[in-house]
Amino acid sequence: MLCDLTVSDCENDTRTHKVLRALEKACNEMDLSVPVWLDINIADFKRNAKCRFSQDSFMEPVEFDYLEMQVIEEDF
Repeated sequence: MLCDLTVSDCENDTRTHKVLRALEKACNEMDLSVPVWLDINIADFKRNAKCRFSQDSFMEPVEFDYLEMQVIEEDF
């Protein structure tokens, strides 16, 4: 593991907006471009609340195998 980062979002917003905002914050923190959500990412995220973005999801080369995103806790 090269980096581990937790992003918290307490805004009153939809789950989708929170996830997209958290991904953008994490990528900014790690100085990465925000990956593109491919169909496989969307399906994995819907099923497991977690997905991996491989090189195919990034517009520029990355120096790791994948970026994994997971929702650890949600407000109900």
